[in-house]
Amino acid sequence: MKTSKSTLRIAVIADTHGRLPANLHALVAGADEIWHIGDFCDLATFEACKSLGPPLVAVLGNNDFTLDLPKTLDIKRHGHSFHLVHIPPARLPAAGFLLHGHTHVPRDERVGPTRVWNPGSLGKADKGAPRSYAWLTLDPDGTVDWKVMRL
Repeated sequence: MKTSKSTLRIAVIADTHGRLPANLHALVAGADEIWHIGDFCDLATFEACKSLGPPLVAVLGNNDFTLDLPKTLDIKRHGHSFHLVHIPPARLPAAGFLLHGHTHVPRDERVGPTRVWNPGSLGKADKGAPRSYAWLTLDPDGTVDWKVMRL
């Protein structure tokens, strides 16, 4: 991971469902970290994501029956707090940002003091939303940028 004085680029993916794009290496090129927000659905997909190069941070999805991953993670990067969970909770945790998957639909919404994001589904288009992932960019000056990338 880069030092705290460098811009941090995080590729955020979710709901791969055992279906990784053939160009995944190219999609996440330049990432300092990869955050997977659940539903790998099998060990092979988990291992493929781990082998991409940047450190992988991952939480358990509701279809990750054989994986030993935490259900939630609380992460701090460049002074910001992030709560990662697959299924969005009814009550938001005390974090500046909540990242979730499960719905397969990209989301960028402010709920009270919390910004709620979903990168959509990288592996399985659903509910009219195309396959997608997101880039989270954190600058040392505190700037946070979220951009959903449609496939």
